[in-house]
Amino acid sequence: MSIETQEMRDPQAGKRAFATPRSTLRGRAVAAAWAVAASLAPPALRALLAWRVRIGKEDPDRLDERRGLGTPPPETWHRAARRVWLHAASVGETVSVLPVIERLLSREDVAVLVTTGTLSSAAILEARAPLPLGGRLSHRFAPHDTPRAVARLLDRWRPDVAGFVDSEIWPNTLAALARRSIPALMINARLSARSGARWQSAARLLGGTPFGLITAVLARSAEDSARIAALGGPEAVMVGDLKQAAPALPADPAALAALRAEIGKRPVWLAASTHPGEEAAIARVHARLAPHHPGLLTLIAPRHPDRGAAIAAELGGVRRRSAREALPERAGLYLWDTLGELGMLYRAARVVFVGHSLLGQGGGHNPYEPARCEAAVATGRLTGNFNDAVRILEAAGALTVVADEAALADWVAAMLADPMARMRSAQAAAAIFSTGRDLPERVAEALLAQAVPVRTPA
Repeated sequence: MSIETQEMRDPQAGKRAFATPRSTLRGRAVAAAWAVAASLAPPALRALLAWRVRIGKEDPDRLDERRGLGTPPPETWHRAARRVWLHAASVGETVSVLPVIERLLSREDVAVLVTTGTLSSAAILEARAPLPLGGRLSHRFAPHDTPRAVARLLDRWRPDVAGFVDSEIWPNTLAALARRSIPALMINARLSARSGARWQSAARLLGGTPFGLITAVLARSAEDSARIAALGGPEAVMVGDLKQAAPALPADPAALAALRAEIGKRPVWLAASTHPGEEAAIARVHARLAPHHPGLLTLIAPRHPDRGAAIAAELGGVRRRSAREALPERAGLYLWDTLGELGMLYRAARVVFVGHSLLGQGGGHNPYEPARCEAAVATGRLTGNFNDAVRILEAAGALTVVADEAALADWVAAMLADPMARMRSAQAAAAIFSTGRDLPERVAEALLAQAVPVRTPA
């Protein structure tokens, strides 16, 4: 089924959208107010960058990219007939858009610029990109959302279309694209109830939102579509979730075999992408289970590995992957505080709890990732950022929602005791992933439909 709207089929229709009363009077008014505020921000932004360099969250050799500068585009970019700019904030967004990048680059006349906001997402792109960086695929760190930084990037790169993954809404960037008649699409668009409420508050204060500056919205769910439309965005096309179409996280075969050998026949489970407070809860679940499962190994992979030392201290000095310490010889906890190894852990553990869902406000993390690696999956109830994914997997029998620590302990015990239950869960997930395989291609087509007029390569 095509996901093109009339605006997508007619490139001039997308440009005319910028001139509607909603877009001009509201979206641009908000963007103007944001621009005034942003013009006062450079001193604070310089201080922020200096602090991020000190704590290891910025590449000191690439800070100019945050100002829209850095290394100029390669010649292959200038020669491309169609130039696509994609922005993905962090690791999850980058991974989800990789299949779209692959489909875009399957056209020989297309070049792609990917901007990201974090070092980890840049590393993921470089490691898993379909082409080496520096040719038709380029990476830069995203510029600050200030008029000058965005103008510099657009002056240098001159994209034909821009796609923003998930919930990235930057008023100055959208306003700059609108002034240059460059279509801006939200792809895999999502907007949580919490974020929607915040934007509604901003709209009351400023008289509108920048959502009217968006050309087209490819939403992952009906809920997201409705929230974006309520904030002045264009009517969305609901296409599904790119995270569901993303490939399985990679795992080095030799490293996976070594980990499985080290685990041996011990019962093992994984708490992945945990947030503060959840590690202590997982430790209590482990203490509850250990007497009934001799040799139980509980792996904890925090969402932010830089918390590793603090978590280890909180849990009484548990061993850590970042310190190259071995797994405990007997039952125990082990902290996997590194990046890029979740694919291996999902395959080794096969019983996985997805964090940021048990305590506080939560929000959840992507449950498709462990399910695609054939793991039995559970999550807490606080999954506002992934409600649709949770509903789809739960309805298929590929995920369990647990209410609290006791329910989590019961689920882990059941999965450890019943290999057939784990197999049924994996089979249910596989049936889901067999659908929607053409989604990345359809998103690529939607982007390229807006990337007009097609120029003759130099």
